Amino acid sequence: MKICIIGAGNVGGSLGKIWAEKGHTIIYGVRNPLTPKVQTLLEETGHSATAELVKDAVQKSDVTVLATPWEAVGEVIFQIIDLKGKILIDCTNPIQPNPEWPLSQGSSAAEEIAKRLSGFKVVKAFNTIGAGNLSDLTFGSLHADAFMCGDDAEAKKIVSQLAKDIGFDALDVGGLRSAEMLESLAKLWITLAYQPGIGPNIAFKLLHK
Repeated sequence: MKICIIGAGNVGGSLGKIWAEKGHTIIYGVRNPLTPKVQTLLEETGHSATAELVKDAVQKSDVTVLATPWEAVGEVIFQIIDLKGKILIDCTNPIQPNPEWPLSQGSSAAEEIAKRLSGFKVVKAFNTIGAGNLSDLTFGSLHADAFMCGDDAEAKKIVSQLAKDIGFDALDVGGLRSAEMLESLAKLWITLAYQPGIGPNIAFKLLHK
């Protein structure tokens, strides 16, 4: 599968490297494909990964992963707003306020993105765990859960398989209106990760009796 990853930071880079190892074609969508940072990421990703301008990368992909800071999302949307029929995985978390997009109570970053990118099938996923854990999602005998939500069943099926490729147990929590809960869960993860005696080597898991 051709996967466009918008963002060359910790989350985007980690996902790209792992999916490349699993046989997927990785295209990083970036402002400038020729920067030393991006070139280093391509070398680390290997497997013939490429980098292109954001819109070009999205057009060539089957699935797009949005892995930028929340405050950078507006710039991305401006570049791809006219595209249609694409699956977009939203990994963002609105930790820092975005003056362009103030979130009303009860709304979420994912829902705001879906409103503006009406031609995309938006799935919220991969936002409730730190990038440092993505290379090894085994905690004892358990695998971390990848919580996801979205309004398109086929899109979620594809995202679920991508989650399993990484090593997650995939868990569908419903429609995109559930994204607010997942974004709150991410804030809980961040809070716990900075607690003395806990740290970032943690993940969420739904346990059954």
